[in-house]
Amino acid sequence: MRNRPRPPRTGPLVSWTTIRAGAPRRRERPVEPSRFGPRDLLSESVAGILQRPARSALTALGTVLGVGTFVAVLGLTATTSSQIDSRFNALSATEVGVEDTGGERPEFVPDAFPADADRRVERLNGVRAAGVYWPVRLRPDERVGAVPPGTAGGDTGERTQVIAASPGVLAAAGPHLAQGRTFDAYHDRRGENVAVIGSGLAARLGISTLETAPAVFVGDRAFTVIGIVDDVRRKADLLLSVVVPRTTAERIWGGPQDGQRAKMLISTRLGAARQIAAEAALALDPAHPEYFRAVPPPDPRALRGDVTSDLDQLFLLLAAICLVIGAVGIANTTLVAVLERTGEIGLRRALGARGRHITAQFLTESGALGALGGLVGTGLGAVTVVAMAVVHDWTPVIHPLTVVVAPLVGLATGVLAGLYPAWRASRVEPAEALRR
Repeated sequence: MRNRPRPPRTGPLVSWTTIRAGAPRRRERPVEPSRFGPRDLLSESVAGILQRPARSALTALGTVLGVGTFVAVLGLTATTSSQIDSRFNALSATEVGVEDTGGERPEFVPDAFPADADRRVERLNGVRAAGVYWPVRLRPDERVGAVPPGTAGGDTGERTQVIAASPGVLAAAGPHLAQGRTFDAYHDRRGENVAVIGSGLAARLGISTLETAPAVFVGDRAFTVIGIVDDVRRKADLLLSVVVPRTTAERIWGGPQDGQRAKMLISTRLGAARQIAAEAALALDPAHPEYFRAVPPPDPRALRGDVTSDLDQLFLLLAAICLVIGAVGIANTTLVAVLERTGEIGLRRALGARGRHITAQFLTESGALGALGGLVGTGLGAVTVVAMAVVHDWTPVIHPLTVVVAPLVGLATGVLAGLYPAWRASRVEPAEALRR
């Protein structure tokens, strides 16, 4: 008896049936689908990465730069915020202003501040320096210049301000002198025609040295320049003004006029500002403390928070841009790898690999490169923060959460960057790939 021929195989689930005379039909087991376990996935991904180490290193470099910038930016932001905190504490929290309220008082007391106001306030515990000042109201024909009126050249115009100040004002402002010195109690007591000017104003007036005893003219009155200031810690408008002794200004122009009340600048030790603000009015005039209003230093937390928030937003935007650049680099390199490995992908598909297996392999490769770049970038970013802090004599500040999250950010960046290339790889047709 002849055996009938076997029917052709039409799919993996179609069984072979042997038909014999009088023999029953028997259905064989279906063909098992291909498997791609975690161990196979890891080994294939590592092999794919190590197959072209130079290209893999360049691919991970994008994530290294992105994550490194991310960590460095956040670390430098935290470090500079700490420095901003200390600057606010050192400046804003050690400055007190006292204003003349202009309240009702006898006509023979035009200025509420006594002549010895500096000494009265400086006796308070915690005061470093204190002084009274006010802007001088010049006549329309009085201008500041390097030569007398009517002489060509040297006129700076009406914008230059003349400030009458007691010696304590310059001490409280914390000036940094480029040349010369500030006037003292001797000049103030004798009403000397001396002046201290800023370096910008000195340059406009053509004053480059004090060895020739240069003078600055306010109208037709000459004031010998005894000091040039190039920086101050407080009251920056002094750099653009001509500062003359208080008694000299009273002798020439009189005291503060209507709308130009005198003020006092007080420099205190750290932690004493609010106490000094509460005591200053009584120290100036125990009989009439209502003549004065002390302005304690503002709480710097709100302003400090705004500055820190702005820095955080700016630097986070820069870090995000770097991460996007790194992600684009990974995506581009992974896509090129897919095109180069089309034959390999087609062969694996022909041997039974499914589309999801190819997708998982390429996602694992890109994720591994992203995680590796994240680890290296985290280390480089931390080293950058510490190096910058050491150079500027700062205290480095890096939040632990940043160090923990940064490698995960690199991993997520690598996975997201590999989504499209992995999808492209899974869509490769085996027959088309093998023909290349």
